[in-house]
Amino acid sequence: MRLFSFLADDGPALGLLVGDRVARLKGGFDSLDLALTDERLPELRREAARRAEEPGVPVADLAPLPALEFPGKIVLIGLNYRDHVVEQKIELPPRPTLFAKFGNTIIGHGEPIVRPEGTKALDLEVELALVIGKRARRVPKERAMEHVAGYLVVNDVSARDWQGNKVALAPGERGDGQWLRAKGSDTFFPIGPVFVTADEIPDPGNLALRSWRIPGAGPKAGQRIPMQDGTTADMLWNVPELIEFVSRAITLEPGDIISTGTPSGVGVFQDPPVYLEPGDRARVEVEGIGFVENPVIDWSEVADDDEPATGDAAADARERG
Repeated sequence: MRLFSFLADDGPALGLLVGDRVARLKGGFDSLDLALTDERLPELRREAARRAEEPGVPVADLAPLPALEFPGKIVLIGLNYRDHVVEQKIELPPRPTLFAKFGNTIIGHGEPIVRPEGTKALDLEVELALVIGKRARRVPKERAMEHVAGYLVVNDVSARDWQGNKVALAPGERGDGQWLRAKGSDTFFPIGPVFVTADEIPDPGNLALRSWRIPGAGPKAGQRIPMQDGTTADMLWNVPELIEFVSRAITLEPGDIISTGTPSGVGVFQDPPVYLEPGDRARVEVEGIGFVENPVIDWSEVADDDEPATGDAAADARERG
């Protein structure tokens, strides 16, 4: 089952995605956030089956929303791809590196990533994210997949100078000493509109991940410049192992997200480093799920105490889609 979240005339809506068309679900299924419980998931499947033969509407005619807008927890895994560790010239970590983001970071396809005041080293990271569908506490890896509802494509946007990456720092500058601001600033977690249930992806350990920077200026303006090209087979800890590790200390509830890390090719470790600039677009894609693409704007383009104005950003992204 592939579900697509979008904004309808009467508010948020959820639809069954078949090919490039979406049939809206009824029966109170307006949001995936409200459906991720043991009781509601079977109802969701039955409603999707009822809509499977409907003609639906083209995806291009819909305004996408993040597939999951209000997760309870967002747990991310750092340094989980062997090639990403190698490109940093550091030792393999002895255990998963955990950090968190909050709801302020979530934006949808086409919405702008805002480069905050004070950073000049904005970077992208394509990641496979899993969504918990059943409460998980001290779950062994052999039973971990029973707790996965499905998967998303996400972008772990990062301010590399604030994170403390040496190549991103000017002489005399220092990083924050931790990752909260560098990873948790507003708009730093774009989520694609598509949610794919776990049965559609029997092997999450063998998916291709890719990312692109689309410059807004210069001789290659508008072209997709490849950045990352990896596979989840390179993960140091696979999906079941991550659930086991996290749930030993953090109880996971339906709707929680675990974002599983990123492969090599991020901008900060290229030679020379490549960062996202206002006017650029960032696009990340996971095989079998889809993509999320976002324009980049500077903090000065957003009024104080105001929400980022998206304008026609979502429509532009769909056209470029």
